[in-house]
Parts: sequence; C-alpha cells; structure tokens
Amino acid sequence: MRAVRIDHLGDLEVLAPVDVPEPRPAEGEVLVRVIASAVNPVDEKTRAGAIGEGTPPLPMTLGWELAGIVVDPGTSGLPVGERVFGMVHQLATGRGSWADLVAVPAASIARAPMSVSLAEAATLPLPGLTATQTLDWLRIGPGDKLLVAGAAGAVGGLAVQLARARGARVDALVSRQAQIEVAHELGADHATTDRATLQVGGYDAVFDTFGAFVTGAVADGGRYASIATQAGPVPDLSHRRVRTTVNQVREDGRGLAELAAAVDGGRLKIRVEAQYALQDIKAAHEHFRRGSLNGKIVLIF
Repeated sequence: MRAVRIDHLGDLEVLAPVDVPEPRPAEGEVLVRVIASAVNPVDEKTRAGAIGEGTPPLPMTLGWELAGIVVDPGTSGLPVGERVFGMVHQLATGRGSWADLVAVPAASIARAPMSVSLAEAATLPLPGLTATQTLDWLRIGPGDKLLVAGAAGAVGGLAVQLARARGARVDALVSRQAQIEVAHELGADHATTDRATLQVGGYDAVFDTFGAFVTGAVADGGRYASIATQAGPVPDLSHRRVRTTVNQVREDGRGLAELAAAVDGGRLKIRVEAQYALQDIKAAHEHFRRGSLNGKIVLIF
C-alpha cells in the first residue's frame, strides 16, 4: 500500500508516496481504508524539523486526519463499509494518516457526517476537535461574549460557528481586510483587523489561535486560551483573576460525533480551498504555503 513516510527531515523533496506493508490492527483498533485526508500547519512543521524534541522517531508516516471506510472493525461494533472520520495524534503516537490503510483506536474515530462528502469530512477532525476542546475549557455558553483571534483560519472559523451554536456572542480579530467578510459569514457579530479597537476588558473569554496575546481584551475574572504552542505561554494574568492555558488537542471520538451532528444539523459549515490527488502531494503543500486560504487543502487517496 502507499504511505507518505519520510526517513529524514527536509523540504518538499522528502514528500512522496512509497510502498509500505499493510498495518495489522491491534486490540481495540479499527482498520480504515483512507479516502481523504488534509494538510495542516503541524504537518509542515513536522516534516521540516520545526517540532524539535517532540518529533516522532524516523521513519514516520505523516498526517493527522482521515476520512474513509471501515475494512476491519475489530471489536468496535462498526459494520464493514461504514463511513468514518478521525484524528490520529501523529506527534504523540508516531501513527500518521497519510496512508491507504490506517489502524486507529476505535475511540478515536466516529461515523462521518452524512450530509457532506468524505473529502469534506476529512478537513474537520484536527481543527474541529481543537476548537471544541478549547471552547469547553473556556466554558463558553449562552450569553458569553467571546473574542476569537484568527477567526478566518481553520480552527478560528470553526470556533466562531461552534460558539454561536452554544449561544455566545462572538467578535473576530483577523489579519486581512478581506477576511472581515468571511468572519461575518461564519457568524461573528463584529470583525476587525485593528487590535487597538478591541474593547479593554470587553470579553468574558478570548480564544487565541495564533499568539496574538490580546490580553487586555479579556475581562477581570475571565478566561484566555491560546492554541499557538510555538508562541509560548500566555502572560501571567493571575493578578486579574484570569485563568489562562495553552491548549493542546487530544484524540476524541465522542467529540467527533458531536462535530458530525453539528454538520448534519446545519450548525457547522466546512470550507475546502482545494483538492489534490496523493501523488500531487508536493503541489498540495506548495498551495498550502502560499497562504491566504479560505478553507483547507484536501488530499484524495
């Protein structure tokens, strides 16, 4: 079978499908034939060696997301042929998703949303779980006022929609003027590129996707969560009774089931920038590098 497995770190020249043995699922795992996956910033950083000591041992298969068909359900109770999607924590496990067949823990996958294609579903697991788990930590609920910094990105765009579905009022900080309209379309009440216009202490919580550290915007006694691990910890705000964290995503099949229900219920819109066949993975990454994306880059197997 094919997999994007690398034996050394480097630039795009290391990316190419190679022949590898088929995996054998262990106890509690499901064997999935991958139909689609997606490109994420962490894939770029891992391949280039920017992760540092957290890089899994080489050789390693890249990729975090998958959507596909169950081939061997093991003891999961899923039927053969079931459409599923999931996230594998590639850094923690060394198990990548860019392969024709992936053995994945049953607890890390869920039935894919029925109202979208598997190519669309493949774009949801990593940013969707990151958004959901961070909103849970922020305890976002009805009436809360939330600021999402980086609201036009993959995680930020989902966070805006999911927070609105929870009954929160959401404002957006974006990096480009063209993204203001995108943020409004996703459900933001107010969107700006100018952090100086953000109301001081105006938000119960801040969801920071890129290390903006707009700490003045959170109210005393509020919550501030960053997912920008490369930017370092959030400044200490304990003197203002503000709880802070740098949140890291975890595998979560139940969370995926909730995301699928949100998609099928019309509460969550999936955005796809472009699709590439697996053999064109270098072109997919070149597109990803150009930035200014309005959705994710999908890999089709």
